[in-house]
Amino acid sequence: MTTWHPSPGETSLARTPGRFATGSDRAVSGMRWFRDTERNDVQKDLAGWPEGPAFTVLSKSERRARAAGAFVLRLAAFVVLAAVEALASAGSTGSSPRGNGRSRDRENEIEDFPVMWAAPGTLARTLPWQLDPSRCPENYRTHVVVTDRRLLVIGFPDDDTTQDEVLWQTDRADIANVERRTFSKVGLEAVITFTDGSWCRLAPPEIGDRWEVPRHLSYDSELVPHEELTPGQTEKVAAAMAECSATHAVVTRRPSGNFTIELHDLAALDPREGSDPGVRIMGPNGEVVKFRSGDL
Repeated sequence: MTTWHPSPGETSLARTPGRFATGSDRAVSGMRWFRDTERNDVQKDLAGWPEGPAFTVLSKSERRARAAGAFVLRLAAFVVLAAVEALASAGSTGSSPRGNGRSRDRENEIEDFPVMWAAPGTLARTLPWQLDPSRCPENYRTHVVVTDRRLLVIGFPDDDTTQDEVLWQTDRADIANVERRTFSKVGLEAVITFTDGSWCRLAPPEIGDRWEVPRHLSYDSELVPHEELTPGQTEKVAAAMAECSATHAVVTRRPSGNFTIELHDLAALDPREGSDPGVRIMGPNGEVVKFRSGDL
């Protein structure tokens, strides 16, 4: 095995850690489900998947009990913090581990939390079990890779990307829609819907992880070859590469009409973080422009 590289003529746009998301609301906190279109749990029907935990959505009474318990804990913590602050004349306050903002999909974020929604024979059912945090071995990592042609899931052990294994892949033509979700533990998740109607919900593993997948899948990436850049753009790209000591730059035309420059250091791939490109925005002549919707 060796480190994964795109095929000849194919451009890699992002390689980031990724896995199935995890519920954040009290009713589904720490849980996830794999559903068919009748909302049945189908994880035992997924080919090749090892046994995993069975979760149960909390009832209203259980939610109230958990909320009451959480209130007592927060109250106790507040009393302790107040005492410490009184002694030290300084301190800080925290917040409850809830999702960011308000849920726009109560049925699938509060009352239930499916991370796979798939009828028999649909594409989402072919996703690899290694994406599931409850099944993936502790010393094994999964990266989600986006190219101008494909979406892939790469797996490798012990932080060693020289042992990359393609666990799953599909053409970008199979992706119907990508929606960013902010009601989550990490602040940003992606619901990827395939053309057959099945979908999955993926997330970066940790808060603050760079999560390039939604941006690259939300719009078709119109790659601009370097030989087609204007003189001003060519100068801007060269200056950006020198500034960041980048070995590679990918230029795309965005829906706004602006252009992005993504700077990669292909020799410094961090197995924990994946590719972490520096991003610049420029206009048709390399000039500085304001960010617009769809640029990032």
